[in-house]
Amino acid sequence: MALRSQINSELKKMGSSGEIVGLLSFWCNECAWIGKRFADAHNLNHRCWILGQDARKQNTYPRRLKPRDSELIALSDFARGEFQKNHGITPAHTVPAAVDPLEFDKYEAIKDIDIMAAGSLIHLKRYDVFIEMVSEIRKTLPLVKAVLIGDGPERSGIERTIEDLALKENVMLAGELSHKQVLHYMQRAKLFLHPSSYEGFGVVCLEALYAGAKVISFCKPMKNEIARWLTVKTKEEMLENALTRLQDEKFKVEKILPYSITDQADSILQIFGL
Repeated sequence: MALRSQINSELKKMGSSGEIVGLLSFWCNECAWIGKRFADAHNLNHRCWILGQDARKQNTYPRRLKPRDSELIALSDFARGEFQKNHGITPAHTVPAAVDPLEFDKYEAIKDIDIMAAGSLIHLKRYDVFIEMVSEIRKTLPLVKAVLIGDGPERSGIERTIEDLALKENVMLAGELSHKQVLHYMQRAKLFLHPSSYEGFGVVCLEALYAGAKVISFCKPMKNEIARWLTVKTKEEMLENALTRLQDEKFKVEKILPYSITDQADSILQIFGL
């Protein structure tokens, strides 16, 4: 309650100076609850960006907020479909995740990392599958080098699995790093694996693409195909395709930018009529 009061106080200060032209809430949750109530009270446009987990059925805020479809923006086709399925409202807008090329180092890094993954080490992200993939790949490529970046409650279990499978020479747990450091590792990686079981739109996958890596994931964010990004249904498919890509003697670095941050910003401004 104290935090909610602080936020409302800051919004009132900004509103009194005429600085607010609209409110964009990230996630359809407590943030949207505060944003919508303030916007309604001050006759402002409010939009809610559905980013992933908030599209799931367990989220009770959509029932409480009762948003109109015109108020909702989905981060991906997948998030849009999930929200419609679980809450009966189809977001009127879809504005995909995006990448800012200016955040990347301009020099071309040496591709000395075979496989990489990055994210919060939580059960949903399934990084145990990542370790399993490395273990299987090592049977064909004994010197395979993998890097896992991130921290979280699953870390100790992952460390035990690495120990049990004797993968210390193959897998580096880099821990939590700055965004700049993560991008640097991506520029060194040939293949980015994203084993998450649920994902609104993994920005890390877009970043890996722009860093010159190929991507394999279980979740498909957009209906259209994205170059150098393969989605698979099973671990067997992931393993088979990972090996194919790592053994490709014609591998070349190619930066892919499906969605830019400037296009994303323009889309949001258009939704607000600006």
